[in-house]
Amino acid sequence: MAKKNRVNGGKDGKSKKMERKVYEKELRKLQVELCRLQDWVKATGARIIIVFEGRDAAGKGGTIKALSERVSPRVFRVTALPTPSDREKSQMFIQRYVERFPAAGEIIIFDRSWYNRAGVEYVMGFVSKEAHRRFLTRCPEIEKYIVDGGIILIKIWLEVGQEEQEKRFQKRISDPMRQWKLSPMDLESYRRWYDYSKARDLMLEATDAKHAPWHIVRTDDKRRGRLNCIAHILSVIPYKKIAHDKVKLPKRSHKGKYDDIAAIKGRHFVKSRY
Repeated sequence: MAKKNRVNGGKDGKSKKMERKVYEKELRKLQVELCRLQDWVKATGARIIIVFEGRDAAGKGGTIKALSERVSPRVFRVTALPTPSDREKSQMFIQRYVERFPAAGEIIIFDRSWYNRAGVEYVMGFVSKEAHRRFLTRCPEIEKYIVDGGIILIKIWLEVGQEEQEKRFQKRISDPMRQWKLSPMDLESYRRWYDYSKARDLMLEATDAKHAPWHIVRTDDKRRGRLNCIAHILSVIPYKKIAHDKVKLPKRSHKGKYDDIAAIKGRHFVKSRY
């Protein structure tokens, strides 16, 4: 009898959800490599942009958290811009993102990006068809300029199936800790599944360029999706392990020694509730 494989599935050959212990073990390995990537970025002054786009409820937030939770927020800088102001609406479509581009030694992670123009803005009719067409035409040219300027640009599209998306939306409706994730736009994206599919297809056709390709990650299994995504990002950046000087704690000075515990006695301490 075939044994069950806790990672790849049972004897029926269907993929099973990855177990938490397996996931956490593999994630730790990848997060160690992310720390090495961080050292390399700081040492070399590299500039990296990672764009996250995808279906609503495809797991962008969880993937970005897994990517950034063990590294410095001063290097891995997550940017999630709110709805544009009236002034920003009058600017070039990419203008408010450019001002957040990386300086030397920074990785900027865009949780949604200028590709809003190809997705929600287009599907919901917030921009004209002509503005959408112009975006798809000009975007590869602008991204070529970004890449030629020495920035490593990585574009990730997270793709989730209809059934799994519905399950996640239902959880958002019923779980108080997830309800904040549910917006009117999410409900519209659920209703207009095929409109968003067509918008995705147009975007990929026009902007999946050799100098800035799209990388599609299946996320029906969130854990596998996160691991695959992080592993891919690491694979396309030519980082190297940076050697560190051996660190040794210095002797603690006792100069000016006094009872520093007694000194704060009677101050306002937080009550121990746990």
